[in-house]
Amino acid sequence: MSFTTDIKQEIANNELAIHCEKAQLSALIQLTSSLTISNGNLGILVRSESPTTSKRVVYLLKKLYKVNTDLQIAKKTNLKKNNVYTINVSQNGREILEDLGLYSSRGLLSHPSHELVAKDCCAQAYLAGAFLAYGTCNSPTKTNYHLEISLNEKSNASFIVKLLSRFEIIAKITERRNKFVVYLKKADYVSDFLALIGANNCRLEFENETISRDMKNSLSRIDNCEIANEIKTIRAASKQVEYINIIKESGKYELLDEKLRNVMDLR
Repeated sequence: MSFTTDIKQEIANNELAIHCEKAQLSALIQLTSSLTISNGNLGILVRSESPTTSKRVVYLLKKLYKVNTDLQIAKKTNLKKNNVYTINVSQNGREILEDLGLYSSRGLLSHPSHELVAKDCCAQAYLAGAFLAYGTCNSPTKTNYHLEISLNEKSNASFIVKLLSRFEIIAKITERRNKFVVYLKKADYVSDFLALIGANNCRLEFENETISRDMKNSLSRIDNCEIANEIKTIRAASKQVEYINIIKESGKYELLDEKLRNVMDLR
């Protein structure tokens, strides 16, 4: 399993308060779904390549809204041939979206209502949902630290950056293949984010690997400094010996002060 999969499994297994579950589902629905209309009824169609994410969506929908969901699995035709999980919610779509702060009399909202993420715990749950939707994180065994969430809309990316700044985590946005990617590259920020979304076991694994690598790098730097100093010392001593030999060969050694001759003999 990948490190990303481990993170998603850990946060999907966390028990949350009802208001936090709504915040997490709000992120999952907003970032992974599209709307359908059938016989005048508004439906929700969720797509994901992650079985963990799909199970979490089904679990939260059934727990919070007691709705039946139709789950279908198809295989992509690209080289990776990943499974695609499609969850169809054909009943109470409008009511669900309104309760999740994603729909109002003005229509669909670009980000959830302020009330939904007003509490810090709910904001954390929303960020966990965003990572479940489209988050990835490099394995801590790799040399570069990188965590990102890939989004379709810039407004979603800006909203996540704003939420992260509430917890003093500074994220950046870049555009890649028509996606807006929120990313973290500093080890401290990645570690703080994992703690924020409730992936504490993965955070410990990440920090252990980071500390171990930093320790090895520090020892290597110390060794390199010591070797460099030894080389400098040897070169300086060799030069001094060379000069001493020149003085002796010139016959001027006996003309020098006795203390200086003693130092030359010791060298």
